[in-house]
Amino acid sequence: MSDSPVRFIQIDDAARESNAWTNNEWLCRPDLVEAEKLLLVRANMAPMHCHPFHIHPHREEIIYVLYGRAEQWVGEECRVLKAGEMAHIPAGVVHATYNPHQEPLVFLAILSPAKLPDELAAVPDPQDVSDQVPWANLRAGRVECRTVEG
Repeated sequence: MSDSPVRFIQIDDAARESNAWTNNEWLCRPDLVEAEKLLLVRANMAPMHCHPFHIHPHREEIIYVLYGRAEQWVGEECRVLKAGEMAHIPAGVVHATYNPHQEPLVFLAILSPAKLPDELAAVPDPQDVSDQVPWANLRAGRVECRTVEG
């Protein structure tokens, strides 16, 4: 095996994991490549599922839709994004991704930085705020969505 840094991740090399919101294919993170500033994950969200309101305290994020439609919230503002559209979420801003549609949703989540100083890395990320006001009430009257565990 070469000591050269990894510069390419092909689909068979992606790190796969599931969480309560999505099935993920990690393509860029420090254990895969020498990334210090970028994280990249292709997230696969089933119909009628969501990643409810949460924050990344010290990371900014881009959500870029590849397939399907995302009910994307940034703060108290919402847009339905389709393939080729994106949302930028500054660090510490509450946001959520819902898929209240009958088709799957596939999106890229790009976060920065990949590596945090130890004192910032000790802070939980993401932090769920979906049970707090106003986030708990923002989607009142909309199609219910669930997490993988819910």
